[in-house]
Amino acid sequence: MEYRTLNPATEELLESFPLATDAEIEGAIEGARKAFESWRGLAFERRAEPLIAAAASLEARAEELGRLMAVEMGKPLAEGIAEANKCAVGCRYYAEHAAAYLAADSRESDGSEAFVRFDPLGPVLAIMPWNFPFWQFFRFAAPALMAGNAVLLKHSPNTPRCALAIEGLMRDAGFPDGLVRSLFLSNEQAAAVIGDSRVRGVTLTGSTRAGREVASCAGKHLKTMVMELGGSDPFIVFEDADLDEAVRVGVLARCQNSGQSCIAAKRFLVQREVWDPFLEKFSAAMEAMTVGDPLAAEVRIGPLARADLRESLARQVAESLAGGARALCGAERLPGPGYFYPPTVLVDVVQGSPAADEELFGPVATLIPFGDEAEAVGLANRTAYGLGASLWTASADRARRLAGQVEAGAVFVNGMVKSDPRLPFGGVKDSGFGRELSREGILEYVNLKTVWIR
Repeated sequence: MEYRTLNPATEELLESFPLATDAEIEGAIEGARKAFESWRGLAFERRAEPLIAAAASLEARAEELGRLMAVEMGKPLAEGIAEANKCAVGCRYYAEHAAAYLAADSRESDGSEAFVRFDPLGPVLAIMPWNFPFWQFFRFAAPALMAGNAVLLKHSPNTPRCALAIEGLMRDAGFPDGLVRSLFLSNEQAAAVIGDSRVRGVTLTGSTRAGREVASCAGKHLKTMVMELGGSDPFIVFEDADLDEAVRVGVLARCQNSGQSCIAAKRFLVQREVWDPFLEKFSAAMEAMTVGDPLAAEVRIGPLARADLRESLARQVAESLAGGARALCGAERLPGPGYFYPPTVLVDVVQGSPAADEELFGPVATLIPFGDEAEAVGLANRTAYGLGASLWTASADRARRLAGQVEAGAVFVNGMVKSDPRLPFGGVKDSGFGRELSREGILEYVNLKTVWIR
């Protein structure tokens, strides 16, 4: 096994990297432990300094990093630039708010004084995915580092240049040697790192299958963990919704990052009263999405990140069609090199088929009609996942009522599900557990220590 930079738009292998040696892994873990012992004692203001410097570097290098993402995993350039800038926002958010979030919390007790303090854990291993190669790292690392921890990064094997860019950016920003390290690890090596007593926690963003494997390993070793896994998010459109806005946002929500997002809208549940006009508008908007070179300014959908991902998506669509679904557009591979897949709209989808039950990681939308609120909620919850959901209605009462019934970690009303440093992010059911971002996110990486004094 090796880590490889392979341009998914051209299928050209640009560079390969060997796995870390045992000596490199040991050096990284021990270096993280030593760096942590010094870092944990610094005041929040000192910890914030390199994080603010990292934010400035992310903004200054946004186009460069966007091009890196485009070449390495196919993200359209404008989205890559926006991702780098979003990372800067996340860094500044925790630089500003960490001290207040982790201030000692006084409690009543039978002692003369009692309080809860929030102490760092130690080195934490981050197993990160390729689809948002910078944001996924920084939304974990910014709070973890401000809490006083050290960070070890195992990035996806198809984004090694992004991993090295992150490590270099953090070093240049002034973080101490060893505090943030990237390691090219096999799954077996990652399991050994999780089991090392010096590593105190693990966070993973990825598939449900990967989450089960990593959680099993972390549980065996009693390690703190956060799991942000897959999703099959419902996008529920009621008869009183603004259809034009729902279509505009729905297409964006399905096709962001070329459809390769855990929180992308995937199942569009549309009330029968507005089924026909929504279907017509939505299909036309999907067909209008430009597919091609992610570095081209006019392109909205780039290639899928790997050949196996396109093969899996094509299989899911083919099985759904064989089961009775119809494709209103797309559903056929595009000619030429590159792992491209066209924007696709499926209707007449049968429950039990991949388009109804599985996560489709690409620009494929499943449209399903419903009659009333009860049926809408039933269809929304008829999935193993529970990451996000989007409700479209003019009724605030309906929105508040149904938000409590939909099984998801986040419900966005008349808007696209997204991550925001000010709001906790995570899922339920097979979408994982634990939370990232906001105060809840930083509390995942601390020891809540009770102090009682008499």
